[in-house]
Amino acid sequence: MAEAPLRRQLAACLEALARTASPATLSAYRRDLEALAAFLEARGIADGAGLDVGLVRRFLGAERSRGLAPRSLARRRAAISHFAGFLVRAGVLGHNPAELVPTPRQGAHLPKPLDVDQLARLLDTPHDGSPLALRDQALLELCYSSGLRLAELAGLDLDDLEPRRVRVLGKGGKPRQVPVGRSARRALDAWLACRSALAAPGETALFVGARGRRLGHRAIQKRMTEVARRRGLPEHLHPHRLRHSFASHLLESSQDLRAVQELLGHANLSTTQVYTKLDWQHLAASYDAAHPRARRRHTESRDNDHG
Repeated sequence: MAEAPLRRQLAACLEALARTASPATLSAYRRDLEALAAFLEARGIADGAGLDVGLVRRFLGAERSRGLAPRSLARRRAAISHFAGFLVRAGVLGHNPAELVPTPRQGAHLPKPLDVDQLARLLDTPHDGSPLALRDQALLELCYSSGLRLAELAGLDLDDLEPRRVRVLGKGGKPRQVPVGRSARRALDAWLACRSALAAPGETALFVGARGRRLGHRAIQKRMTEVARRRGLPEHLHPHRLRHSFASHLLESSQDLRAVQELLGHANLSTTQVYTKLDWQHLAASYDAAHPRARRRHTESRDNDHG
């Protein structure tokens, strides 16, 4: 039995996407488009040529009804739009129906940053000094010191590390350089001194697992969660939360939003503004201390008190 056109079209689209997208994006889009294909096939549609605005709306509506989060719905729509765009370029569709369907609204979901004292207790807790413990300490210190994404942390090679900075490849293949703090550098040096005891011959990854190969995304997440639990942190820890804590703490002390934007690797300043969630009281105090009209009011108030 011949394979349905829809399945061939999906496979061709994902094959093309694999040339430019990250493994994480490819995996997510594959899940999204598999869900779309199942939805279409259940309605007797076996060719992408049958995709239209009504079907896109009904699919996203069904996904919303079964409890899919707004962020996941937005990614579903993006995946459909990518697939439909592929079909337009292939001459299967005359236009992209997903472009006529608005992106589901997303709330500003922010992980709660750990406070500085919590992080100090977590990072300063002694460990057994084994190679795996030294690696885990270096992972934690570097993630918080440099505000790295999980994919950036997992993708680091030995050559990316310099004495006071690290080169990372961010979203969209955009490179940037990020400072490495003193504590992170000490932890990295301790890990590098024993890395060869674990790393397989020829392995270029900075962080390797017990089998000597590059430590993957899931493994890094699991190790951070386990180490935090063992060290008595009462809340769940994951790399994105450390990245958010890095941004929040740096912004609270520096108030330099554009510098934080560059360090995080955000293309748009608006992303950084949502990500960091500025503390209102600190902003209000800064305004009162710095704005000419605010200072004038304080001066007038003092003058009136003496009048």
